[in-house]
Formats: sequence, C-alpha cells, structure tokens
Amino acid sequence: MRRMVASLCLAAVLVALSMIQAPPMGAVGLITSPRDRASVRGLVPIEGTATDASFQKYEIHFGPEPNPGDQWTPIQGSPFTAPLVQGRLGLWDTTIIPDGIYSLRLRVVRLDGNYDEFFVRGIQVANTRPTETPTRQATPTPAGPTKTPAPSPTVVIAVPTVASPTPEPSDTPRPTETPAATAVPMKLPFGITGMSDAACRGSIVTAGLFVGIGLVFALKGVIGALIRRLTGRGGEDMGV
Repeated sequence: MRRMVASLCLAAVLVALSMIQAPPMGAVGLITSPRDRASVRGLVPIEGTATDASFQKYEIHFGPEPNPGDQWTPIQGSPFTAPLVQGRLGLWDTTIIPDGIYSLRLRVVRLDGNYDEFFVRGIQVANTRPTETPTRQATPTPAGPTKTPAPSPTVVIAVPTVASPTPEPSDTPRPTETPAATAVPMKLPFGITGMSDAACRGSIVTAGLFVGIGLVFALKGVIGALIRRLTGRGGEDMGV
C-alpha cells in the first residue's frame, strides 16, 4: 500500500515537472511599438516579436477604423519568412494613406497553415497636422491672504510764497534819428575844388582883366597922340 502511494506521488511529481518544462505550443506574437491610441506620421517602425515552434512566416496588415468590411492592406515587405524576437518587424509608410484612425494586425502563420493574430487599435495617422505640443501647466498660486503693505506717511513741506514784483513800465523807445546826408563837394570849373581857391583865382583873373583893359586904353591913347602929332606935323610941312 505504501509503495502504491509513493508510486502515485512520484508519478504526479514527474507529470508536474514535465508540464512546467514543456515549451509553449502556441505562437508568440506582440507589437510593442506603436502602442494603442498612438499618434504617428511619416515612416513608422513596427517593433515586436513574431515566433512559433513550427514557424512558417508572419504578416503585418493595416486597416481603417471602423472596418466593417474587414479590409486589410499589407505593409511593404509583408509577409516575412524569418522569426523575430523583440526587434523591428517592419516599416509602415503612412504618407501614402489619408489621415485617420487605423489598426495594425500581426499574423503568425505555422507550417500547417493555422495562424494566430495580434492587434494594435486606435492608431492616429496625422501627416498634415503638426504634432501637438504638451501645454505647460501654470504654477499654482500659493493660498493664503496677501499682506498689503501699510501706506507710508506723506511729509508735506510748506514753501513760502513770495509775490513777484510788478514790472515797471519801460520807457517808450524814441524814434531813431535818421542821419543827415553827407554833403558832397561841388566841383567848380577850372579844376578848383575849394571856395578859397576859387575866390583867389577869381580876384586874380579880375585884376588881370582890369590891367589888360587899362593897357588897351593906354595904348590906345598913345597911339592916338602919335597919330595927332603926326597929323599936325604934316600940316605944317604943307604950309597950312
């Protein structure tokens, strides 16, 4: 009896150990990037794992959300024939599709044709819109009453007011006298420029004229006397 119980216990332990150490029979597939509800643009690398004990290939497709017609489009290069553990599964070119919400599907296919599928949902493709910049949160203002500083006393300095003296009326300026015109010396004939020279020369000329006239009369008297004398002497010679 004891041997039977011991045999049963040993068999149970062996079965448990065999179940723990046995490798998983199902496919292992996982997309680690991008994640659900991620926002992407341009060329998007797809990271993850795709392997199986009887691995044949893995495929990556994308489709719109919602997808009532179950329409899936393979990414460039799909299907892939080499298993991969945590690496780049493929490259998704989002520039050739309209902006919107999409899903990714990873399908790991076994040698018998059966497969397992893994999905990433709600991926937003936004090539025509700029990436949203996180808004910086405003720093909260500390609560509590703010102390208002007491007003400073105002010092008033009295300044005596001095009456300004009334300006006395100034004398009315007299009109400026117009300067007399400068006398211009009158030019006299014969080149005489002064009154004294003119009077002196006039006296000399007048005296000269009188002397000339006197000489003329004297000469005339002498000539007349000679004529009379000659005339009388001639009469005597003729016997008159």
